[in-house]
Amino acid sequence: MEAQKVAMLVGAGDAIGAAVARRFAKGGYTVCIGRRDGAKSQGLVDELTSAGHKIHAFSVDARQESEVQELFAKVEKEIGPIEVCLFNAGSNVNKPLIETTEKLFFKAWELACYAGFLVGREAARVMTARGHGTILFTGATASLRGGKGFAAFASAKFGLRAVAQAMARELGPKNIHVVHLIIDAGVDSPAIHARMKAASGVEARDIAPDSLTKTDSIAEAYWFAHQQAKDGWTHELDLRPAGEKW
Repeated sequence: MEAQKVAMLVGAGDAIGAAVARRFAKGGYTVCIGRRDGAKSQGLVDELTSAGHKIHAFSVDARQESEVQELFAKVEKEIGPIEVCLFNAGSNVNKPLIETTEKLFFKAWELACYAGFLVGREAARVMTARGHGTILFTGATASLRGGKGFAAFASAKFGLRAVAQAMARELGPKNIHVVHLIIDAGVDSPAIHARMKAASGVEARDIAPDSLTKTDSIAEAYWFAHQQAKDGWTHELDLRPAGEKW
């Protein structure tokens, strides 16, 4: 029996991660979700299972090397070869510089950059042995620009971008496609809706159409990049609504 193709999604929450899970499941992949509390993905597991797709959820702290290694080993042994790996974790911290504690700064770096390195390295380990695969990283406006109040988050996202670039240059000749997707916009999700309401009192229903990037659009961009022919690979792709200032 042919082994199932697996899409491993680490740091996959209920917005971008869930949308990518749906897209790759639709594309015929068995989806494995790794997040701090795997039980939080039970609703998505039920949804995709009832639609006839294969999906598994695991609890993993992506900042812990041993847990990341154990997750990859378990999936490879019990489910199938990991063909695609998405790293989507991060902590969007916005604090004035003098209120940015050592703990907060380190936590932002550890979650968005160090964990990305650990996940990317383990994905590379299993993919290079087979000679193919795709590794996806979620970036942000802060990957390119250190904005006011974002010293911690921007340094972490800048770092993750550097990790992705170094990986792409090293792994491309080994037939591993490394993609860094910069989402230069707010994401159309409950978390962003809540943040906008807290900041300016705007209700979700009053947000202008197409002013936020939909999670389905992000998932389609990842699917597009994964499907590219080897002679035309994209490493970095930026997404934003038509009306976004940049």
